[in-house]
Amino acid sequence: MLQVRESSVRVRESEASCKPVSSILDRRSPIHITTTMSGGTAEHVVVEDFFGVIKLFSDGSIVRGDEITITLPGPFPDAPGVQWKDAVYDAARGLKVRVYRPSPAAAAGSEGNNNNKLPVIVYFHGGGYCIGAYDQPMFHSSCQRLAAAIPAVVLSVQYRLAPEHRLPAAVDDAATFFSWLRAQAALGSAGAEPWLAESADFARTFVSGVSAGANLAHHAVVQIASGQIALDPPVRVAGYVLFSAFFVSEERTATESDPPAGVSLTVAMADQLWRMALPVGATRDHPLANPFAPGSPSLEPLPLPPALVVAPGRDVLFGHVLRYAARLKEMGKAMELAEFAEERHGFSVGQPSEATEELMGILKRFVHHHAALS
Repeated sequence: MLQVRESSVRVRESEASCKPVSSILDRRSPIHITTTMSGGTAEHVVVEDFFGVIKLFSDGSIVRGDEITITLPGPFPDAPGVQWKDAVYDAARGLKVRVYRPSPAAAAGSEGNNNNKLPVIVYFHGGGYCIGAYDQPMFHSSCQRLAAAIPAVVLSVQYRLAPEHRLPAAVDDAATFFSWLRAQAALGSAGAEPWLAESADFARTFVSGVSAGANLAHHAVVQIASGQIALDPPVRVAGYVLFSAFFVSEERTATESDPPAGVSLTVAMADQLWRMALPVGATRDHPLANPFAPGSPSLEPLPLPPALVVAPGRDVLFGHVLRYAARLKEMGKAMELAEFAEERHGFSVGQPSEATEELMGILKRFVHHHAALS
């Protein structure tokens, strides 16, 4: 496992006086660091510096700073009538899932309520596999809104982050989570998490994620469809939803070569996150980054559930998302593409807006339609 050093790093004063470490984002201009060790000192080099949030050193050690602060015109809103609490799905690693459900009064009589049981939406947060958290305010607020609007039981899954835990660690965590979910469904009222036993209709489960979480949702669905993750019965995946999917390849798309104005995620940022997330030495054509690269599992023979692919137009990854949707369509898979021409990467977890309200309506219709077919 990579060693994380918090207090042993000292920036040389002569370099610190020129420019702060957090301002250096270009890995081609390495920073020399003096690290105090038991046997004296040794020269180390920062090979990746992501806005000061993550510093990866040449010896594999890592220092994490504060998460990036996102400036918004106001706080993320809570959704009235939604209850939430945390549960542990992997005790060995201390990994949690945050469970959201509408209060019984809010859910009673609503469309999609089946004998007091609601559809289940599994949600993987974003952050390029390197930052972000299941309990971060923007993801917390988004999951509350999902639970209230659909209505549904929403399960926001914590997973290990790179570069401390490079891929496939997060994919393995997703598989562990789904094994836990299957066990919960099998237990029913005899020992399952009470909120799930009371409110979750596991036969109407949807898998979703935003950005890297959408990438993770794709890989989880592929593993489920191929039988690598055993769910059915008692859990059935009725559909999956990808918000601003974090797909890339070695071949640049038009939106990467000529990015739209005002993007929130740049090509350099995406490349850097993938360098830290993938196995050391892997390229952007690794199967976990590019679902259609050589070595990626073939999707054509798999019984994939219906997909809703959300593509914001002002996103450097727009071309990759469109390619994903087009390939699904070519294979004859059930797929719905929702394009939002003026929205940016990850807009679905921003503050409520006309676009997020429109998206919520599309999502609600998608869930209700495919849940009814289950």
